[in-house]
Amino acid sequence: MATMRTEGGSSAGDGYGHGRQTVDDAIEIGAGTHIQTKWLIDGNKTKKDQNDILVQGGCISISWEWVDGWAAVANIGGVPSLCISMNFVLVWVSLRRCGFRQQQLKQKRKKGGRFAVHMAKLPNSIGRSAPRSNEGMRLIFSAVVGVMLGYLFGVSFPTVNITKLHFPSSIISYIEDRNSGITTQTLLNHAWASANRHKKNNSDSSAEKIPKIYVPTNPKGAERLPPGIVVSETDLYPRRLWGDPSEDLNSEPRYLVTFTVGISQKANIDAAVKKFSDKFTIMLFHYDGRTTEWDEFEWSKRAIHISVRKQTKWWYAKRFLHPDVVARYDYIFIWDEDLGVEHFNAEAYIGLVRKHGLDISQPGLQPDKGLTWQMTKRRGDQEVHKVTEERPGWCTDPHLPPCAAFVEIMATVFSRDAWRCVWHMIQNDLVHGWGLDFALRKCVEPAHEKIGVVDAQWIVHQAVPSLGNQGNAENGKAPWEGVRARCRKEWEIFQTRLADAEKAYYISQGITPPNSTLV
Repeated sequence: MATMRTEGGSSAGDGYGHGRQTVDDAIEIGAGTHIQTKWLIDGNKTKKDQNDILVQGGCISISWEWVDGWAAVANIGGVPSLCISMNFVLVWVSLRRCGFRQQQLKQKRKKGGRFAVHMAKLPNSIGRSAPRSNEGMRLIFSAVVGVMLGYLFGVSFPTVNITKLHFPSSIISYIEDRNSGITTQTLLNHAWASANRHKKNNSDSSAEKIPKIYVPTNPKGAERLPPGIVVSETDLYPRRLWGDPSEDLNSEPRYLVTFTVGISQKANIDAAVKKFSDKFTIMLFHYDGRTTEWDEFEWSKRAIHISVRKQTKWWYAKRFLHPDVVARYDYIFIWDEDLGVEHFNAEAYIGLVRKHGLDISQPGLQPDKGLTWQMTKRRGDQEVHKVTEERPGWCTDPHLPPCAAFVEIMATVFSRDAWRCVWHMIQNDLVHGWGLDFALRKCVEPAHEKIGVVDAQWIVHQAVPSLGNQGNAENGKAPWEGVRARCRKEWEIFQTRLADAEKAYYISQGITPPNSTLV
């Protein structure tokens, strides 16, 4: 920004009968630094029109020494080498001009021609003049100061907001080299244009050299991330709010056991949980919404509690046991609350499952209570069984349910890989899981070898209809009756969906669908 004002007139001017004009130029150079330049020019020599110089991305400091109407040193910051080069160019022009006018200078000084520079708020400002008695020293001192300031500003202020400088046209013309015709403004414009082109070329070349990241093998939605930062799986291990994250876990349980519980079965669940060592993560799904009452048990303080009223274990499993959430666990136990575990040891059970290569299993059931299928009945003469004989006509194939490849859904145990498949087969709206037990064989191969019952570790099904009582009494029927009716309906729906899905797949592959792949 610039302002011009007239000081005095012919009667009250400089003592020589000449009026004077003052031009103020202000330069703002980052970090609050402000340079103000004042020009005092003989009124009979100064033109009133102005030239504008637009400066971007750097800093400019201007120091002028008035020598016979002109002599200048300009410092351009931002690129130190450019600063020094421009300084020397302008110093050389100044000195050359001043050499020719050495004698005229002495005469002009007597007549009152003068020029003053004021710099405000510029730290370490060097604006001192040598004694007037030595004009040669003044020129040398001005040149050295200009070079030093140009370099210092170039280092100290690498970037700056757009700043506009206003110079009177008379000043520009005085700095012109009469032989070459190159003006200061031309030099400045050329310098900044070159710097900007260099910066733009570097930016463009860098953009061309660095390709955008796209990894199609990343999980869906994460293709633009570098693979090294993608974390597609998580865990259920609680962590501290303080300290080094690498020191959060004293142990990492390798197995997960879940119970869907109501407070009425608190004692039974306490006995069951004590059968599982600290190698297991304990998770309770509370269908009655009551969680604080469990705090009387020490193990409950370490357990994970999830509470949503009147929901089943398969509803919970679909929403909270995603395969990527439980991927750290080798085996996942999804159990009911009404199971007696007096003859059960969890780690011994895991050992037998590994030994016999079972991906989907359950403990054998005590024969005299709560038994529905022959397949799940405990046999006392072996560790594990995988096939059985059912009622006549129930098994169309000895390798198909319910004679093989079959366990119930009350106390099922899944390997990590089997659960990844089964989870995707669970339907969002079918919450009771009926029919799922007959379809588990779809997730392992060969199913009649990978699905079995562990006889050596057995449990008792107590058949307590706790969840059934969470139903709603309608049309004079007890709550559990409505729940049971819903279970049967879901079984029909699930079988139909699975059959239709298989049929649609075979047709899409140009294969004639088999009559039925279901039982």
